[in-house]
Amino acid sequence: MPTSFVPDWVQDAVFYQIFPDRFAQSARVPKPSNLEPWDSPPTTFGFKGGDLLGIVEQLDYLADLGITALYLNPIFQSAANHRYHTHDYYQVDPLLGGNAAFRELRDACHSRGIRVILDGVFNHASRGFFQFHDILENGPYSPYLDWFHILGFPLYAYDESPHRRLNYVAWWGLPALPKFNTNTPAVREYLLGVAEHWVRQGIDGWRLDVPTEIEDEVFWPEFRRRVKAVNPAAYLVGEIWGPAPDWLRGDRFDAVMNYVFSRACLGFFGGESLLTRFRPGGFKLEPLGACAFGKRIAEMLALYDWPVTLAQLNLLGSHDTPRVLTLFQGDTTRLKLAFFYQMTAPGAPCIYYGDEVGLTGGPDPACRAAMPWDESQWDVGLRDSVRRLIALRQRHPALRRGDYTRLYAHRGIYAFGRRYLDETLVVVLNNSDQTRQVAVPVRGYLPNDTVLRAVWPASDATTRVIRGHLPDLRLAAHAGAIWASP
Repeated sequence: MPTSFVPDWVQDAVFYQIFPDRFAQSARVPKPSNLEPWDSPPTTFGFKGGDLLGIVEQLDYLADLGITALYLNPIFQSAANHRYHTHDYYQVDPLLGGNAAFRELRDACHSRGIRVILDGVFNHASRGFFQFHDILENGPYSPYLDWFHILGFPLYAYDESPHRRLNYVAWWGLPALPKFNTNTPAVREYLLGVAEHWVRQGIDGWRLDVPTEIEDEVFWPEFRRRVKAVNPAAYLVGEIWGPAPDWLRGDRFDAVMNYVFSRACLGFFGGESLLTRFRPGGFKLEPLGACAFGKRIAEMLALYDWPVTLAQLNLLGSHDTPRVLTLFQGDTTRLKLAFFYQMTAPGAPCIYYGDEVGLTGGPDPACRAAMPWDESQWDVGLRDSVRRLIALRQRHPALRRGDYTRLYAHRGIYAFGRRYLDETLVVVLNNSDQTRQVAVPVRGYLPNDTVLRAVWPASDATTRVIRGHLPDLRLAAHAGAIWASP
């Protein structure tokens, strides 16, 4: 299937991931009494009361940053703060403001040109999901037995005694997450109907949770067909932590959450400061030099057809990983350079809420802290750097749509070119601890005597290709530079 089926708008987008309970509160959404204090450390089960109208009221903040698309963690009715335990797929959680708040958020985002992607959890539901609850109530007499994988009665849904063996199939054996039986036609139709419904309601795509857990060759192609029939430009991105060429051939997803990109960036930009004791998604983290980083990036760029590569969701961190600044042991210079590469690399960058102001935290739940709205708690220099990098990406089509040519990788220096139509950019990163002067080889990429102007940092400086090199480029430690022609 041709890769023209990848939505064209995605490669120009800058995404921002929001964990709805933790981003912002609105006084317009009534709150229950037993909420955790907003600025207290996050806990596994506690709620802080963030809501969708809180997001609406912070759209000025997001627009100023340069965000053009939101990815929201689950918003449907649930008894979990993360809402991956869905009770009702047709109702937005009342703690988030309900369906009316969703409509207001959708309209407010679309009026600003901001797309909205929802998190779809279609592998499993919750103990509170109506059909599973019916089985709990009626046992073998329930008309919904074939909606789940039931192994015996009575169901031990709330008995977590060590000697008690779970007698229904659940995601990773967690009793709170009974797994759907997608072999049942009614289940398939229900889930596909949910997918269609919210696209008709105006969402711009789905992020699909643990899609590899649905071991069904027909389900995801049918999911794509049904969603794209409603909106051909809907973006479908799967949570797959490794290379996924079989999933991105045009019959299932448009992209994946690009954890391959994330691990390469963490390894290179974290370097010797990288905390390697954590294994996000079960994958090992390790420091990388410039050559090893270049090899990882080359392997990543070879995975997919180019239009698919440009649509990958390029993240540094997410709700399932420790905060990047924590992994970098608080080194914001390293984080700034990681953001620099994220905004200049092929693929759609995605910022996890709060990373731009320096939020820290280890694995879940620590990585899901509430967004601080007291600006005295922000790293304003970091946020300003991210804002300017996003603006740079939006000014230069070559950073969004251009090809990619590796030019140099040695002793902490990594350089590459991006070219689109008549614009050519040379991007150079110094990831060493010292100011470095480097001659970047461009023979075969740019002809001799080509004049390039500095666009990052912006200045009136120029340089010229001499004997196949850009000579005497001077870069501060952990800094990047971009030169443009014409």
